[in-house]
Amino acid sequence: MALSRAKKNEKVKQLASELETSTSAIIGTFTGLTASKDFDLRKTIRAAGGSYHVVKNKLAARSAQGTKIEAALQGLKGVSSVAYTSGDPVALAKALSNWVKENAEFTFKLGIVDGKVINIAEIESLAKLPGKEELFSKLLFLISSPAQRLVTVINATGRDLAVVVNQGIEKGKFAGPAAPAAEAKAEAAPAAEAPAEAQADKIEEAHAAEAAAGEQPSGAAQPENATASQGGEAAGTDPVEG
Repeated sequence: MALSRAKKNEKVKQLASELETSTSAIIGTFTGLTASKDFDLRKTIRAAGGSYHVVKNKLAARSAQGTKIEAALQGLKGVSSVAYTSGDPVALAKALSNWVKENAEFTFKLGIVDGKVINIAEIESLAKLPGKEELFSKLLFLISSPAQRLVTVINATGRDLAVVVNQGIEKGKFAGPAAPAAEAKAEAAPAAEAPAEAQADKIEEAHAAEAAAGEQPSGAAQPENATASQGGEAAGTDPVEG
């Protein structure tokens, strides 16, 4: 049953609104595609962030007017389907290329990326490129790798320093704690010398006292033997009478 003009216009507007924000698309064709495989194809394209429609060539051309994928939908012939996305074109190309390898019923016609029409060989080359997520992962690794290496070096330096310090302490190479003991000995020495000096002073005082006790005053009485001796000496000096 042929579509009425109103239905055609409605389909054109609906498809045009979906294609308006699309930046890339892959046009294909198929023969003998079963319903189950068609469902699996749509599921694969949705997983890659895209949408899929089987289109009438003239309606597709009208729907794509003024969009970034307009050039790819002009002058189509035969059965046509379009897979389109506003996201990663590489992800869409990868998904379709992998699915086509196992389902020969579907083949590519052409593609378009950011307004540039590409052929089948270029679609296959696009599918071999790293996707956005893979590129972001690699870029993130390149950015974070130097920082990670720096952290590793800093941590390793800290661990090595701790090991060296511990070894030094175990082997007694750090003499810092011995200094207070030496100071304590130095302070104890004068304290030990003080009693010795006091004892020497007492001994000197005792000797002085003994010396003072042994000396007599000039007017003191002489011992008796000293008097007798003097008397004898006086007698010896008298003249002898004859």
